[in-house]
Amino acid sequence: MMGNVKLLDDRVPEDNKAVPRPFASSKLAVLRKHPMFCDLDPEAFDQLCRYAKHSTLKRGTTIVSKGDPGNSLIAVISGTVKISVSSADGRSAILNLIGPGGTFGEVAVLDGQARTADATANTDCEIFIIDRREFIPFVRSQPALAMKFIELLCARLRWTTDQVEEVILQNLPGRLASTLLRLTEKHKPGGRTIAITQQEISEMVGMSRESINKQLRAWAARGWVRLEHGAIVVLNAEMLRELAEAGSDEGD
Repeated sequence: MMGNVKLLDDRVPEDNKAVPRPFASSKLAVLRKHPMFCDLDPEAFDQLCRYAKHSTLKRGTTIVSKGDPGNSLIAVISGTVKISVSSADGRSAILNLIGPGGTFGEVAVLDGQARTADATANTDCEIFIIDRREFIPFVRSQPALAMKFIELLCARLRWTTDQVEEVILQNLPGRLASTLLRLTEKHKPGGRTIAITQQEISEMVGMSRESINKQLRAWAARGWVRLEHGAIVVLNAEMLRELAEAGSDEGD
C-alpha cells in the first residue's frame, strides 16, 4: 500500500484545507450534481462548501478502514475509490467502486458508529471530507436534505439486496452480466467502457480470476464485450441483460 491517510478523530491529510472560492467553482460543481445536494438553495450549498476539506491521494492510499470511527462524509471529485472488505486469511471482496460525484461513509456518519468497510484510492484521486460534527447539524437545518439522505440510504439498501440476490441465486454468467450492467449504469448514457481489471471484477463477483477471464473471452468472441488493458467495453448490453435476467448457463 502506497500510503495511509486514515481519517481518525480530528486528523485529516496534511494537504486538507478549507476550499477557497475560486477552487470551489471548478471542483465543487461535481458535488453539486450529486442527487443529495443538487436541490440545495445556493446559500445552503455555499455553507456546505465551507465545511468541505480537500485532499489529493495517490493510488493505493488507505482512506478509512473497517472499524474506524465514522466521523466524516467523503465525496469523490476525481478518480475512483474502492470499497471492500477482507478476511483474516487474506481474501477480499469489492463491494463498490465510487467514481466522481459519488459519496461514501453515509451510514457511519449518520449513526456515528464504526466504519463498515475499507475505502482505498483505487486510482490517483481527489476527495472532499466533511466532518460529522458540521454535517449532522447542517442536515438537521435542511429538512429537504434529510429526506434526500433517507432516499439515498434506501437506494443503497436496494442495491445491496440486489447484490445478495445475485450471489445466492445467479450462476457465474448471470452474476458477471449483472455486475457489468450495474457498472455501466454509473457512466453517462451511452458510456460502456468500464475502467476495471479482471482481478477487481472477480472480487466483486466472488469467482476466480481464471473463471472470469474464460467467461469474458467467450463473450468477446461473440462480440458482446471487448477486453482492453485495465478496462472492459460492453458492446451488446441487451444480451448481457438477457443473461442477467435469466441467470442461466447460456453464454458459457
